[in-house]
Amino acid sequence: MNAVIKTGGKQYTVKAGDIVTVEKLDGEIGTKVSLEVILVFGDGKINDKPTKVDAIIVEHGKGEKINGFKYKPKNNVRKRWGHRQQYTKIKIEGVK
Repeated sequence: MNAVIKTGGKQYTVKAGDIVTVEKLDGEIGTKVSLEVILVFGDGKINDKPTKVDAIIVEHGKGEKINGFKYKPKNNVRKRWGHRQQYTKIKIEGVK
């Protein structure tokens, strides 16, 4: 069975045993989390009724650094910034 889950404002297609990188979730490594399910499908059937997807938090980390720069000519205006998005890797235990 496959499922479409929603977390962090994004949707992911997952199945049991997958390791997925999502936006940061609260919880420590090894903690079980339940995720919002939008759709369950597989074996030629589609089920849009809410079910449950359980996952275990595997790792927390930061993504690659993104550098930004704004510049306005003739005004001596320069603005630099950087950003590293935090993420959580989760392992899908099962789709129920």
